[in-house]
Amino acid sequence: MIPRESIEFGPLIIAFDDRVLRPRPWTAAQSEWAADLVPSFSPGPRILELCSGAGHIGLLALSLVDERHPGASLVAVDLNPAACAYTLLNAAAAGLEDQVDVREAHIEEALYTFETFDLVIADPPWVPHAEIGNYPADPELAIDGGDDGLAVTWPCVQAARLHLAVGGAMVLQLGTTAQVDALRERLAAEGDPLQILEVREHEGGVLLRLARTVEEDLL
Repeated sequence: MIPRESIEFGPLIIAFDDRVLRPRPWTAAQSEWAADLVPSFSPGPRILELCSGAGHIGLLALSLVDERHPGASLVAVDLNPAACAYTLLNAAAAGLEDQVDVREAHIEEALYTFETFDLVIADPPWVPHAEIGNYPADPELAIDGGDDGLAVTWPCVQAARLHLAVGGAMVLQLGTTAQVDALRERLAAEGDPLQILEVREHEGGVLLRLARTVEEDLL
């Protein structure tokens, strides 16, 4: 039997084991920032979490949003079956299971064409492949971001572009400001309607707020 651990994450107790990335306490800042970005006019806001891991970031965001906007819901997506199982387990422990839809799938295959979300949260693997050996305690699937650390980030951004509701926002986690600059350059080069509007640096990583311009949302 695989040993199970648990950790306090805000008011939640999050269970996990070594098949998923150990929740980092600082990432509660991602949940809190995301919750603050839900439009005040949004009834029953829908939240999308990509690369959900044990579900801690999305579940904390859901609990915070639901306090202000009753009827909030969360779709959590991860390719790892253990991560999906823990998201369900942790949702039940928090009394949120009726508001959570967990999907084990690739990002590109997880969402229906018609689905829109007021908020997209993503903590994709962002460690460059050549450096994953520096983190032997972490599951490779949860940290390997390809050559530049952005291989999984880009599908997350594409999903946000397709599924963000008018006035919606994305809160994305990356590892370094250099990765932020690289993502900004790619968005600009492709004429992407999403823009990086704000960056917040933390000891464990970098958080970005992305959204479409007002003009784009009015088209």
